[in-house]
Amino acid sequence: MVRHFGNTNETPKVNGTLAENGCGKFADINDAALTSLRKLGITHLWLTGILEQASSTAYPERPADSPLLLKGKAGSPYAIRDYFDVCPDYATDPTKRLDEFKALLKRIKKRGLKTIIDFVPNHVARSYSSDIRPELSFGRNDDTGKFFDPNNNFYYLGELHPGGGAPLKLPSSHGPVPYEAESEFGRVTGNNAISWTPSIHDWYETIKLNYGHDFTVGPPRDDLHPLPEPGTAPQDTPDTWRKMDAILSYWQDMGVDGFRVDMAHMIPMAYWSWQIERCTKRDAQVFFMAEAYDNDPAKLTEGNVLDELIECGFDAVYDDPTYSTIKSTVEGQHWANDIDSAANCFADRFHHSLRYAENHDEVRLASKGNWAASGMDIGKPVSAILYGLGRGPIMLYSGQETGEAANGAEGFSGDDGRSSIFDYGCLPSLVPWVNQHRYNESALSAEQKDLRHFYAKLLKTCAEPAFTHGDFYGLNHANQSNAHYGRIHGEEPSGHWLYSFMRRDERSAQAFLVVANLNPTESLHGVSIQIPDDALSWLSRKHQNKNSLTFVDTLGSQQKWKAVTKTLPSEGLLIGELPAMSALYLKIK
Repeated sequence: MVRHFGNTNETPKVNGTLAENGCGKFADINDAALTSLRKLGITHLWLTGILEQASSTAYPERPADSPLLLKGKAGSPYAIRDYFDVCPDYATDPTKRLDEFKALLKRIKKRGLKTIIDFVPNHVARSYSSDIRPELSFGRNDDTGKFFDPNNNFYYLGELHPGGGAPLKLPSSHGPVPYEAESEFGRVTGNNAISWTPSIHDWYETIKLNYGHDFTVGPPRDDLHPLPEPGTAPQDTPDTWRKMDAILSYWQDMGVDGFRVDMAHMIPMAYWSWQIERCTKRDAQVFFMAEAYDNDPAKLTEGNVLDELIECGFDAVYDDPTYSTIKSTVEGQHWANDIDSAANCFADRFHHSLRYAENHDEVRLASKGNWAASGMDIGKPVSAILYGLGRGPIMLYSGQETGEAANGAEGFSGDDGRSSIFDYGCLPSLVPWVNQHRYNESALSAEQKDLRHFYAKLLKTCAEPAFTHGDFYGLNHANQSNAHYGRIHGEEPSGHWLYSFMRRDERSAQAFLVVANLNPTESLHGVSIQIPDDALSWLSRKHQNKNSLTFVDTLGSQQKWKAVTKTLPSEGLLIGELPAMSALYLKIK
């Protein structure tokens, strides 16, 4: 997040202004930063929250937004005020913010990296009005007398809708307050709240966008306002489709390589098929990743929405089920055995899943009230599992590699274990690495250096063919009756804390065994991992029919094991002690 990345003010005030707390700039992402990130193993930078958003900070040509429309002093980066502009907070000279952003794009490309930005298709700020392309502002030609019209950009409230009728009333510390801009009409809130009085728990600062489908009837049907197919000329699509296509084309022309799509499951699938096809024609390598949740009742498909989005052309979809299951395992509600069903390794999406151990919506691994209060090192086994599962992209959230804990309240969200996206602030753990914008490790603690080196080795290994092109074989199912598979306190069956799997690529004849202990406090003793005959046959031809196999760790432990191949199904690979919160990536030779 650009706001956090280069900000070195370590004494911010709760609910502080930009002047009080500081703010990262585009210029802070300099050549030194990019070189360091490239060496870490990063290939793409997702610049979070760069689009112009509703904010309490005023500029000469841009007044501050009403406090009623803001969560935090900085404002939500997902309440977009102008899709064609970037946040002036991030510019050294706010009047030249687009020029400074373009210069950043060039720096990123020069260092061999690619740029991803947010695309927020479901909603915009209530104050949305484009200065760059005013003719493409949403709602300019809407019929405000209709709840739904296929060519309206918004959904409009009627006198019979809940909440007491006009004017729209927004939540505040003093109760609902009339919002003058919507005194003659009201618009449905971004999370589908059809009310004249949205609650503090709603996305009240945003307005839901209309893609030519009435979301109240459920997913689109061919017999009810059928939506256009891929290849349809823009003039024959709903107005919102045309405007969104112009927005994405604008950023592609500027040099953006891809988009992280916010709440993609709340948009009709037909739009995605049409839109991604158009973006791909402009740039065959354009990258689309979807934040999406199949368990959200707001999804606009009857089937699994993650599968549907991949079919529509998305390169990757969020893997929330596996993330949540691993977090729950560390905190005591699940077992590592549950990871197999959560990851769904037989589904097409398994190798299209974007896997993360942190992101801006989730709590920090090192936060004091989460992850069993394990501290930064819990990221080692958690990331080792998530990053190695499939061929899809893997995401490292800025500050994860330096053990950011996000302890303490910053403003709107309170002390919730997250780095606030609503407030001006910094990442205290990252400041020593920023090191007066030299971006090196000289000021990091020994523990931070160790963690950062772990992630560097993990990312390097995950760039090997076995992980980028290979297949997956889970081993927990074959070890549940194995008494030496990490049992503690008389547990039965095995597989509470220990998780292991293999990855192999036939073309490169490369294979790995991944082993992780998710227990935050206890070592596992006498660990032996049985590798069944089917798994040995599954390995590449190079590994088959060998009398012995050698297993060498690539994550820095320098450990090596050798086993007689024919004994692996029965006696297993004897690992011995596996410390708490540790992981091994064993290259099989």
